[in-house]
Amino acid sequence: MARIAVIGAGTGAMAAAARLAVAGHRVAVYERTETYGGAVRRFEREGFSFDTGPGLLPLPAVYRDLFVKTGKEPLEACVELVQVDPSARHVFADGTRLSVPNASRAGVVTALDEALGSGAGQRWGDFLVRAREAWDRTRRPLLEEPLWPNWSVLADREPYPAVPHKRLLRTRRATTLAEVGAWELRDPRLIALLESHALAYGLDPRAAPASAAVLPYLEHAFGTWYVRGGIRELARAVYERCVARKVEFVFGAEVTGVLEKDGRAAGVELAGGAVAEAEFVVAGVAPQVLSGVVRGTAARGAEEVPPQRGLPSRMTVLLALRGGRPEGAAHRTVVHAEDRESELEELFGTAPATPWRPTVTVLRPDDPGLVPDTEHEAVTLTSVVPAGRPEPEVVDRYTEAMTRAAEHAVPELRERLLWHEVRTPADIAEATGAEGGAVPAPALAAGAGRLLHPSNSTAIPGLFTVGGWSHPGGGLPHAGMSGALVAGLIVEGPEFRGSR
Repeated sequence: MARIAVIGAGTGAMAAAARLAVAGHRVAVYERTETYGGAVRRFEREGFSFDTGPGLLPLPAVYRDLFVKTGKEPLEACVELVQVDPSARHVFADGTRLSVPNASRAGVVTALDEALGSGAGQRWGDFLVRAREAWDRTRRPLLEEPLWPNWSVLADREPYPAVPHKRLLRTRRATTLAEVGAWELRDPRLIALLESHALAYGLDPRAAPASAAVLPYLEHAFGTWYVRGGIRELARAVYERCVARKVEFVFGAEVTGVLEKDGRAAGVELAGGAVAEAEFVVAGVAPQVLSGVVRGTAARGAEEVPPQRGLPSRMTVLLALRGGRPEGAAHRTVVHAEDRESELEELFGTAPATPWRPTVTVLRPDDPGLVPDTEHEAVTLTSVVPAGRPEPEVVDRYTEAMTRAAEHAVPELRERLLWHEVRTPADIAEATGAEGGAVPAPALAAGAGRLLHPSNSTAIPGLFTVGGWSHPGGGLPHAGMSGALVAGLIVEGPEFRGSR
């Protein structure tokens, strides 16, 4: 039985802690804030309740596995999972509206043909077949196994089987997601549908590798799920599972250093000088936080992996509305930008900031637990924005643009508005420690390795990294899998190759 110190109480770190405790280790989690969950937080006011982090759960099997492996009660005994149907409604720039059925290929094909015209469903269906092939090729190395020592194979090999495209007497294959859309889908609305999945993770479709096709496939194949009471309830359930397995949590405890002895991690030092000795240290923090507490040897176990740069963040607007949620309202509506190219330039390019209508995700959960009574509605707006600490006038501009876009999904929104709250990248930075409130994306193959993440093992024996900033990257499923990988590496040793 080893003593294990975990830095941070994000979902990935807690997933590792629960698995390690079940394996018989003594686990203590040190969290600098006063609560668990990392970016998975909740805001409450006047009987309204909102998620301020992720609002939906893809691939719930990751957390089902966590609960099966750490106790007798399955996930569904601890939280109520609801499959969202339709998976999403889309409002495109030309006003076209599309409702996408949840996890039904035939239903999606029919809906696309009816909304976008004959043939649209077939093109999207054919794309999903190719996306599945990319998923089958990358699922294990990018989600279920520790990062390969020869990770450059993943960086150089494009797993998406792009359709040959003839242009100017040359035959080419798509290497970016934008090229997949332009050459294989062609309809600007199908292109917007495809690219919105990448944009939701803060990825520029013009630069994201074609393998990003797995993102819409993931949602199509495994469905979109909501946790009754909000995704914060999932974090609560994971925390309570940790407590039940005798994991110790120390809140308000800032780790200022990782101790080393005889060339390996030996514990952590806390603000104020207290020391907690441990045989293993698991760091569930952003890279700049980790680099600030590791002394001497570099912490990254895969220094050669190209670092992700220019990561965007998210802004969230929480709306308290008078009047109940209308019958038939979609849980999620994606309102697409009027000018996608201008949006991408503002987010990822060098164009000066100008007023624009961003792509906005509107969440309207059918959940009585989020509102004071049936005569009110809680609505959450989310949009990708540049990381950093925006000036008040910029926050106001974004808030107005997001609200204006949301009116396409919520009629009479302004007339119904009681009050609103805004969560900016600065709030994400405060909750997670990530510079500028940057949000990590899932790992993707190809693209010269730009979207791979550092290995869970590090150059310091006994020090491991977990969560969205390490392999296999950001998003709730990936964070949960990072916990499984770290637990496997500690329990089974470096020969661990993932669950079978």
